[in-house]
Amino acid sequence: MSRGDYAPHDAGPRPGVAYLVGAGPGDRGLMTARALELIAGADAILYDRLIPAGALDGAREDAELIYVGKAPGRVAMEQEETERRMVEIAREGRSVVRLKGGDPFVFGRGGEEAETLEAAGVPFEVVPGVTAGIAASAYAGIPVTHRDDASAVAFVTGHEDPGKESSAIDWPALASFPGTLVLYMGVRNLPRISERLIASGRDPDEPAAAIQRGTWPDQRAVVATAATLPDAVAEAGLGAPAILLFGPVAARRERIGWLERRPLHGRRVVVTRARAQASSLAAVLTGLGAEVVELPAIRIEPRIDSAEVAAMVENIHSYALVCLTSPNGAELLMRALAERGLDARALAAATIAAIGPGTARRLRELGLIADIVPPRSIAESLVESLREVEVDGRPVLIARAAEARDVLPEALAERGAKVDVVPLYETVREPASEDEIEAIAGADYVTFTSSSTVRFFLETVGESFPARARVVSIGPVTSETARELGLDVAVEAEQHDPDGLVAALLADAAL
Repeated sequence: MSRGDYAPHDAGPRPGVAYLVGAGPGDRGLMTARALELIAGADAILYDRLIPAGALDGAREDAELIYVGKAPGRVAMEQEETERRMVEIAREGRSVVRLKGGDPFVFGRGGEEAETLEAAGVPFEVVPGVTAGIAASAYAGIPVTHRDDASAVAFVTGHEDPGKESSAIDWPALASFPGTLVLYMGVRNLPRISERLIASGRDPDEPAAAIQRGTWPDQRAVVATAATLPDAVAEAGLGAPAILLFGPVAARRERIGWLERRPLHGRRVVVTRARAQASSLAAVLTGLGAEVVELPAIRIEPRIDSAEVAAMVENIHSYALVCLTSPNGAELLMRALAERGLDARALAAATIAAIGPGTARRLRELGLIADIVPPRSIAESLVESLREVEVDGRPVLIARAAEARDVLPEALAERGAKVDVVPLYETVREPASEDEIEAIAGADYVTFTSSSTVRFFLETVGESFPARARVVSIGPVTSETARELGLDVAVEAEQHDPDGLVAALLADAAL
């Protein structure tokens, strides 16, 4: 391969080039920008079992996704076939990403794959990933090096049977290594690993740790000694995937372990918002330690190409009051104006009312400052806040979803307003796969941000609604719908927006 064949670090993948990409240890936030860039542009992706959840969400719709994962006793595709497919795809003139958990060159067989690509004359690029030996330890609060405890660290495979006569591991040398030992894929062999290290001279009382599913929301760790770690792991029920760690640094977990201190650690939370909006809420909850399951119950279908919307835009300058009842409505109103060559100036003569802080925030992001924002994000509160606004005989626009309560238009009409209710979108049920529905099992909380999310979520999951889950509602209207449909609402936000919902959930979790 000559350097002239392609330029490394292009904006996206190049045709005919193979990319050996590390996806990191499990937390999607640890994926590199380069990895995400290549996933987004690749023609084909061959991916492993232990890549982060959602790692492929950014892939092109027409990308060929090929699962080549390996689990104990189960191999989706043999290594030789995986390498053959990479070569084949690249020779077809397509870009191919070989996506691996962790780092491709740390017990990931990336070196073998690179040699195969080189021998076949296929240009390739290596994208390192954060390896589990460092990341899982850090997430468990164990620094693999420390000024007082360890000036060196050794990464070792624990997959090899330490009792076989032809072991490639020099156990006496490993036992005398003056630093931290990190063993990958060794949890099944832990009793014999511990026995062999101690027999070769490792201190049986030295601190040791095992970390299962490092950096994932359900990460678990135990700290013991080199001699007692096998029993501690068995008692805790830890299994693969896990790393083992031997060295004085393991004792520091007691002081600096941070992951479990996050307020929602160990809680599984279901987010039912529309897919385009779910990610922001999911990110906040994940940052607080929750294991988030995204199962969007609704999809937003814009209706800004309708005759009603065209008539609204044509008359937009005439409205004395414009009421927006959701962030979606705010966004689609501005999009409808923009598609017809107008902007915020078209609303200069109108009083702008937003039903709550979430809608007001989205308007502000779009260049509009709401004149009226009620204290509660419900129609009744907006009606009350509009009492001092003169509407008798004046044209009023209510831009909203196709299906919504009529509290606001009826109240304004009773005061003599000439009300135009214009649906900018409708909410429809988002179908879910069996795997997505199974993922909500055992959830601690299910969050609802609107009445439609309640209705459509229940239609989707049916009897699979998680039995022990506490229902978290964004406000009284959503709560009323949930109760009408047979749910017990455990938590209701005082501030009726996603921030208020998170605050209410946190308060409940702290009880």
